[in-house]
Amino acid sequence: MMEAMEEIKSEMMKKKTWAVVGATPNVDKFGYKIYKTLQEHQYKVYGVNPNYKELEGEELCSDLLSLPEEPDCISVVVPPNVTLSLLDEINQTGIEYVWFQPGTYDAKVLETAKKLDLKIVYNNCVLVTLGNQ
Repeated sequence: MMEAMEEIKSEMMKKKTWAVVGATPNVDKFGYKIYKTLQEHQYKVYGVNPNYKELEGEELCSDLLSLPEEPDCISVVVPPNVTLSLLDEINQTGIEYVWFQPGTYDAKVLETAKKLDLKIVYNNCVLVTLGNQ
């Protein structure tokens, strides 16, 4: 399983359009750090957060279905109960790659993601991976 996840992780890092669910203007939070770090590494990033309209002048979308284009990957930075309902939305979009940041998933989230046949990464942080590139 870990080998497969490493392979998925490497595929994801080659994809250039991402959505960060839980993107936030709060600079102390991971939703902000991941959003900005992906941008700094030349990824096209869309922020998703129904509680904020913008992040440093860039528009945030309230949900995945309102994004201007379908991203290749989603980085999830919300609590497990929010992540669980997000999986239905992800399933509607047809996005395959989902990266669950630490603290965003539980057994039910992972089970549901596997049932939906999503390509997932967990127990891993986007920031650490980008920092090691």
